[in-house]
Parts: sequence; structure tokens; C-alpha cells
Amino acid sequence: MNKDHVKGTMDDTVGRAKRQIGEWTGDSDKQAEGTVQQVKGKVEKISGDVKDAFRNTTDSSRPPARAEDDIDNDRTGTTGHRR
Repeated sequence: MNKDHVKGTMDDTVGRAKRQIGEWTGDSDKQAEGTVQQVKGKVEKISGDVKDAFRNTTDSSRPPARAEDDIDNDRTGTTGHRR
């Protein structure tokens, strides 16, 4: 989870509340404001999903870390463990 997810969740929740209050009170401007804020929150959440997916893809494309023994073996040309 990143900051886009958090911000998106907040905007979605606040927008939903504004929209609902607008419906209860008959305030169409408040309803519209809430709907816009809800959509903004959903877009932010999607943006966070894309960033997470990209981060996970780039992390998995890196070669795995090598063990210290393997590095020492490459330097000395020997096999086995250090003593």
C-alpha cells in the first residue's frame, strides 16, 4: 500500500459521505461535489495499484542476491566453503 492508496481511500470515503448527505438534504451541489471526490479517490486508488504492480514487476526482474560463499568462490576459483 502506498500514499496513493491511502489518499484515494480517504477521498472515496469523504466523497461518499458528501454525496449521501446531499441526497438526504436534497442538495444537488453537495451530491455532485461528493460524486466528483469519489471518482477522484477511485482514480487515485487505481494509480496506486499501477505503481505497486510496476514496482513488483521491476523488483522481480532483478537477479537474486548471491551468497557470500559464491562470491568468494568466484574470486579464488575454488569450490566449497571458506575455512
